[in-house]
Order: sequence, then C-alpha cells, then structure tokens
Amino acid sequence: TRADRDAEAAMRRLIESRHPDHGIVGEEFGAERADAEHVWVLDPIDGTGAFICGLPLWGVLIGLRIGGAPALGMLAQPYLGERFLGWADEAWRERGGMRSRLHVRPCAALGEAILSTTSPRMFGDEEARGYRAVERDARLVRYGYDCYAYAMLASGFIDCVVEASLKAYDIDPLIPIVRGAGGHVANWEGGSAAGGGRVVAAGDERVLRAALERLRP
Repeated sequence: TRADRDAEAAMRRLIESRHPDHGIVGEEFGAERADAEHVWVLDPIDGTGAFICGLPLWGVLIGLRIGGAPALGMLAQPYLGERFLGWADEAWRERGGMRSRLHVRPCAALGEAILSTTSPRMFGDEEARGYRAVERDARLVRYGYDCYAYAMLASGFIDCVVEASLKAYDIDPLIPIVRGAGGHVANWEGGSAAGGGRVVAAGDERVLRAALERLRP
C-alpha cells in the first residue's frame, strides 16, 4: 500500500540522516549496505492484509542487527497505542505512558499449549503435514495475528507460533522481543531463525522441542 512505502521511506530518511554508515534492509525498498556492522531491518506494516481490512493486529517492525545477529527489536501498534521492545535478556510493553516487563509463561507440554499461525495456507504440502501434526496436539489454535502473535507469546498469552516463508524483516525484529521475555525462536531444523524461512517460536523450551519433533519430516 502507499502507507507501507511512505512509512519505510520516512524511516530510511531518519536512519540515513543520523547513522549514514549503517545498513538498511526493508520490505519495500530492498537492501543498502547489508554487510555493515549495524543493519536496520524494517517492515513498515507487517500484516498488510489486516491493515487493509481495518483489523488492529498489524504492526510496525524495526530491528537492529549488530554483527549479523538480531540485537534489538520493536513492534509498534499505533492504533492500539502499544509498543513492544526487546534486547538481550529484557522485553517490555509500553502503553498509556506505562511500561511493564514481559515474561513468557511455563507450559509443560504441547497438549497444553495455545498455538498460532497467520494462515495454514502459508505452508507448502510437506510443510503443511508437519504443521498439522503440531496443530493436532495443541490445546487451542488461533489464526490471523501476523507479528502480534509473537508479542502475545512474549506477554505470556500464547505458547507457540509456527510459520513458513518468512523474510528477514518479518522475524528479525521479533527475535529479541521473544528472547528478551525468556522465550525461544528457531528454524524448523532447530537452528537460527534470523533471516527468515520456516520459523517456530515458543515460550517454554519443552513446547519448542515437541513442536520441532513434529515439524521434522
């Protein structure tokens, strides 16, 4: 949408004016200096479909890679007046002038977990078989939340998020938020999710391990 393009252009102008040696990777205008030590990762509207439909579950994602690794992340939902921040071992939610610390919740088993994915249609045939195996064992499943599902996982309301075909700007800003709240983010092979691809996030490591077992062919 025009809002996507205009928002990213504004962010790029601010970054370039203050940090001209930093790199930028964005959804709308691609990559500049992507091999720099500091690289900003921008998704001006993650969940454009929700935005078009007037649903307040999209978000503005801004991340910072340092030395190639996601180090700082922010999800902002302007309509709800919320901002989620994460770095190192801290994550916070800001709303109405108040800031509260985020913590994932314990969940002993996948059978007790609330699972989310943006859409089951995002998976290819082989991926869909793995996803359905996770979904069959979950206690409750919700669709359609895009980046907001990761914020709810970091807030202790959702236990697991499984997705595929993500780009770097879809996930890199969210990794520090989930990890800062004590959660886990990996690709379906159990390695780093940085850069996108097939991603699973969980608040409890036990749920992560269970999901990975079902996602592997």
